[in-house]
Amino acid sequence: MSHVQATPTMLAPNVIDWEEIRRDFPLLTQQIYGKPLAYLDNAATTQKPNTVIESIAHYYRVDNANVHRGVYALSERATQAYEGVRDTVKVFLQASHREEIIFVRGTTEAINLVAQSFARPLLKPGDNILISDMEHHSNIVPWQIVCEQTGAELKICPINDSGEIILDQYRALLNKNTKLVALTHISNALGTINPVREMIALAHKQGIPVLLDGAQAAPHIAVNVQHLDCDFYTFSSHKIFGPTGVGVLYGRQSLLESMPPYQSGGDMISRVRYEKTEYNALPYKFEAGTPNIAGVIGLGSALDYISSIGLGHIAHHEHELLDYTTQALLSIKGLRIVGTAKHKASIISFVLDTAHAHDISSILDREGVAIRAGHHCAMPVMERFNVAATARASLAFYNNKTDIDQLIKGIEEVKAIFG
Repeated sequence: MSHVQATPTMLAPNVIDWEEIRRDFPLLTQQIYGKPLAYLDNAATTQKPNTVIESIAHYYRVDNANVHRGVYALSERATQAYEGVRDTVKVFLQASHREEIIFVRGTTEAINLVAQSFARPLLKPGDNILISDMEHHSNIVPWQIVCEQTGAELKICPINDSGEIILDQYRALLNKNTKLVALTHISNALGTINPVREMIALAHKQGIPVLLDGAQAAPHIAVNVQHLDCDFYTFSSHKIFGPTGVGVLYGRQSLLESMPPYQSGGDMISRVRYEKTEYNALPYKFEAGTPNIAGVIGLGSALDYISSIGLGHIAHHEHELLDYTTQALLSIKGLRIVGTAKHKASIISFVLDTAHAHDISSILDREGVAIRAGHHCAMPVMERFNVAATARASLAFYNNKTDIDQLIKGIEEVKAIFG
C-alpha cells in the first residue's frame, strides 16, 4: 500500500506504478481455467482493494454496533466511522453541505427515491419528464412508474449513430410542462460522456431541475456537483471499488427539505405519537432503519483509496487503455464497435458478424477473459442500434495492456471457431 501513503496525486501520471496498484486487488491474481484472469467487466462491478476489504473486516471485528442509538463506546465508534464517510462523500462530490448526502442501497434506489418523493407529488396530467435514448433501465422504469401514477408523460431525447445526444432535439423537447430531466452522465452501454453541464444549464434556463445518474461517471472522472449545478446526483459503491448494497444520493438541500420521506421507521423519525409522527432532520429523514454500516465504511475506504491516486491520473491512464483497446479491436475483421462518441469513457461495446455476443463471452471465459454480453440493462439502446446484444469490455485503472492483448487473442479464437 505504499502508493497510498506516498500521495501519488502529487505525481505525474507516468510516475505512478500502475502494476503496484494492481497488486492491491487480491482477486486479480487468480487464474480461470488455467489462464490469468483478465477482468474486463468493470461497468457491471469493480474489484475491491485490500484496504476496502480490511476496513469492513475491522468494523465487524472491532466496532460492530448500531449507529446513532447507543451511548457506549462501540456505538460511538461505529457512528463516528459511519458519519465520517458522509463528510468524505461531501468532499468527493464537492457538495455544499453534508446534509445533502443521503446513503441508499445504490443508484437504483436513489432514482426511485427521487421519483416517488420529489417527482410524484409534483406531477399532474400534461406534465412530462425528459430522459435520453441511452439510459440504463434504472433511469427509465422509475419514471415510467411515476408517470403511470400521475398521468404525466415520459419523453425521450434521441441520440445519433455515434451514440451522442442530439442537442438541438434536447433543446426542442424542453418546455414549460417539463418538470424534471434525468440523464446518465456516462452511458453504461456506449461509454458516451454526455455534455451534462451544458444540458443542465439549458434546463435551468426554464426552471427545470436535473438528476444525473453518475453510476458510471464517479469511478472514472472527477465530479463537482456545484460546478455541474445539478439538482440530484447518484452513484453506487460497488462500481467505485467499494462493497455492494450501498450508494449515494446527493440532493440540493432546499429540494430535499421540501420532499416527504421515501420510507419510514428507525432513524427517519424524531418523535412518534399515535396522533402524529415528527420526522428527523436531513439527512436522516431519508435513511429509515438500520443502515448498511459496514457498506458505508467500505465505501469511505474506497473513496479515500481512489482519491489518493487522483481521478485526474485515473482518467488519463484509462484513456490510454481505451485508445489501445479501440485500435486493437478495429484491426479485427468483421468487428464493429457500437458507440463511437468523440468523448468516451473506458467502455467499449462491440459485435462480431460471425458470432453472438453470448458465444463471444463464453469462449472468452475459457481464455480467462471476463466481459459482459447482453443488453446491459439498456434494451432501448440495443433497439436504437438494431442489435440483439453486444459484447462489452469495460476497463478500470488496474487493467493493463496484457489484459487487452488477452482479450484480442480470445476474440481471434472466437473467429477461428465460428469461421
